[in-house]
Amino acid sequence: MTNTFEGLALDTRILQALAEEGYTAPTPIQAQSIPIVLEGRDLLGIAQTGTGKTAAFSLPILHRLASTPGRPPRGGCRVLVLSPTRELASQIADSVKTYGRHLGLSVAVIFGGVGFGPQRAALARGVDILVATPGRLQDLLDQNAGRLDHVTTLVLDEADQMLDKGFLPAIRRLLKTIPKERQTLFFSATMPQEINRLAAEMLNDPARVAVAPVATTAEKVAQRVINVPASGKRRVLAEILRSEGVGRTLVFSRTKHGADRIVKQLDHDGIAANAIHGNKAQNARERALAAFRDGSAPVLIATDIAARGIDVDGVTHVIQFDLPEVPETYVHRIGRTARAGASGEAIALCSHEDRDKLRAIERLIRQTIPSEQRPGATAEELAAQPREAPRPPRQQQNRKPQQQRHPQHRPAGHAAPKPQGSVKPASAGDQTRRRPAAVSDEPRRDRSWREGDFRDVAATAARRGR
Repeated sequence: MTNTFEGLALDTRILQALAEEGYTAPTPIQAQSIPIVLEGRDLLGIAQTGTGKTAAFSLPILHRLASTPGRPPRGGCRVLVLSPTRELASQIADSVKTYGRHLGLSVAVIFGGVGFGPQRAALARGVDILVATPGRLQDLLDQNAGRLDHVTTLVLDEADQMLDKGFLPAIRRLLKTIPKERQTLFFSATMPQEINRLAAEMLNDPARVAVAPVATTAEKVAQRVINVPASGKRRVLAEILRSEGVGRTLVFSRTKHGADRIVKQLDHDGIAANAIHGNKAQNARERALAAFRDGSAPVLIATDIAARGIDVDGVTHVIQFDLPEVPETYVHRIGRTARAGASGEAIALCSHEDRDKLRAIERLIRQTIPSEQRPGATAEELAAQPREAPRPPRQQQNRKPQQQRHPQHRPAGHAAPKPQGSVKPASAGDQTRRRPAAVSDEPRRDRSWREGDFRDVAATAARRGR
C-alpha cells in the first residue's frame, strides 16, 4: 500500500490540485480504495466518519473521466453521486470541484429547498459529475427535466442512511433509470447486517475495504456519560458549554422541534446557538452552518440527518442531549469531532429512560463508557424555565356542539324535552362570550414553530382575513 498520492498513478493535474491544498499522503481508506476504483470494480468501503471517504471515490472518478474525454449528455450526467442531505451533497460537490479544478470537467449539485430553475438549466446543458439528493432528483426526472441513461458510475455516500427505510424506495426508483452496466460504489461509516444484504443485491462482485471494524469509535475521542434526570439536562448542558476549553460544539437532538426548544432554552440561559434540521429553509441552514464555521455562533443544535453534511474542523465537543434510537448512530455523531488527527470529547446526557439505549451502544462499541452522576433540576430552576404556551382547549370546543345535539339522538319513542321557561335561547352576547377564538389566538402564534402545528397558523390567518 502506497503512502503517497504519486504512487497511486493519478493524473498529474489531480496531483497538482492536491498539492495546492496541502495533501501529501492518502488516508488508509483512500490508499486501499483508489486502485480498486481505477480498475472499474464495484466497491463497498467502510471507514469512520472524517477519514476521507469523499476523496477515496472522487479522485479515481476524476482520473477516469479525464482519461476518457467526451461531452456529457444533454439533460444527463456521466457520474451520479447520491447523498442523504443537502449539506453533504454541497460539501461533496465542493470537494470534487477542488480536486478537479485543472481538468475542465463540469460539476453540478441538486437538492431540495431551493428553486428548480438553475437545476433544470444545469441538467439541460449536461454535466460530467452530478451530486444530488434522491428526492429532488426524482422530482426533476418526473418533470422530464433530466435523464440518467448515460450514467457510467454510481456512488452512494453514507450508504447506511441512503438505504434506510426512508431512502430505499427512492433509490430503487432511480436505479430503474440507470444502466445496469455501470460501476457502483458504496461508502459508509457503519454497515449493519440488514443494510449489508441490501448492498449485496445492488453491487456486482464488489471489493470490500474496511479500514476500521464496524462501529469502531475514533481513538482520539474522549467519551463520557453524565447520568442526570431529564429535568436536569438543560442545566448540565449550559454548565458544559460555559466550561473552560469548550469551543465549537455540536449538540444532537432526537427531533426537529426538540432542537428548536434547546435553542430557546440556551438563549434564555444567555448562550447563543442555532438549530439545523429538515424543517429549516435552505438559506437558514446555510446561515447556521456559516456562523458555526466562522465561530460567531459556535454552538449548533442538529438532528442526525441534517448533521450528515457537517464537515467542520475544530469541533471540540459533541454533546448528545438525546441518545439515539439506533446504536450505530452514536458512532456517526461522535465522529463529528477528532477529525483530521485532532482530539475531541463526546458527552452523552443519559436519563433513566435512556439506560437501555446506552447499554445497546456499549454492546455495539464493545466498551463501557466512563460515567458520572449529576442531580436533577431544583424546584427553583424548574420554575425559572421558560414555559411553553398552553394548548388551546380543542376538546372542550368539540364537546359543546355534541352536548347541544345530544337531545336529537334520544332512543326511539322518547320525545325530546321541551325547553323550560327558565331556559332562554342563547343571545348574541352569550355566543360571543363562549367563542374560544380570543383565548386561542395568542398561544397558537407562540407555538407556530412546532412541527405539525402549521394548520393552526393557517386557521388563525383565515380568521383574521375575514
